[in-house]
Amino acid sequence: MKNTVMGVCLGLLMAFAQAGDVLSLKAGHPQTYVVVKGDTLWDISAMFLNDPWYWPELWHYNPQVKNPHLIYPGDVLKLMWIDGKPVLVRNPGLDDGIVKLSPQMRISDVKDAIPAIPLDVIAPFLTRSRVTTDEELAAAPYVLAGKRGNIVAGAGDQVLGRGDFGSEETFGIYRRGQVYIDPLTGEVLGVEATDIGTANLLAAEKDVATLTLNRSTQEIRRADRFLPLEVRQLHARFQPKAPVDNTNGFIIAVEGGLTQIGSMDVVTLNLGERNQVEPGDVMAIYTTGVVVTDPVTNERVKTPDVRAGLLMVFRSFDKVSYALVLKAEEALKVGDKVKNP
Repeated sequence: MKNTVMGVCLGLLMAFAQAGDVLSLKAGHPQTYVVVKGDTLWDISAMFLNDPWYWPELWHYNPQVKNPHLIYPGDVLKLMWIDGKPVLVRNPGLDDGIVKLSPQMRISDVKDAIPAIPLDVIAPFLTRSRVTTDEELAAAPYVLAGKRGNIVAGAGDQVLGRGDFGSEETFGIYRRGQVYIDPLTGEVLGVEATDIGTANLLAAEKDVATLTLNRSTQEIRRADRFLPLEVRQLHARFQPKAPVDNTNGFIIAVEGGLTQIGSMDVVTLNLGERNQVEPGDVMAIYTTGVVVTDPVTNERVKTPDVRAGLLMVFRSFDKVSYALVLKAEEALKVGDKVKNP
């Protein structure tokens, strides 16, 4: 994972004026900031903006530069005002402090560039976790037993598998996880396939195969399923934006089955590609208003839902998506609503 290219393209002028909105600078924002290892664009944007998810406005990408600039630890960022408009300058001191949008040579490995959001949190969900169906799992080959007849195995062991392995040679090993159900309609949206390891096919005869386990996150058991590994590339560049449509949905699950959800937790939404939800979509999180009794009329009255956080989708499937909670102003929970920010 450390060798994954995590460069984030960066132009250097801030377009603070946008259609219908003006970016709000945060009170007490710094004039100068030195990028350090572990920073993300979200962290840095939060130092300057009241609404950090507008960072595409803060960091204006320049698609015309073939080898765009990357932001590295040690870079100096300075907020300046020119012609009445704020601009963010990287490594001021060249050409009166304004860095031109032209390619420059830099001797530094792109893997050292800072990512948009904490990739160590979401990387397993980008590269290994998947949402499937009971039908797909039922049709997949499965662990028959350990090579010596044992019922559990781990990395370095050989196991026997049974089923149609096709022409694939490398497989992920998955265990059926939670079922995702729409809280309004009761529709089954998918089944979590929990990643527990990987295996290489050594030999096969009819429907029985021998495989070696090269990675395991827990004990591999009989009936665990083999699925071909998905070819996915880990990207660090996410451009936050509001969903295309006026989107409304719910948090239906949280990684680890926690009862309370906080910042940097990964959650599952009942919205997916069929709802035109895609990576980079930012949504506000609302807790459900409480029901109180009116002391005058004795009626039961529901108070308005309260905005309590912000999340960004980083991977979408057909009917569900994974999102990272970027901001939690109070404890969140499964069942909280999400909608356009």
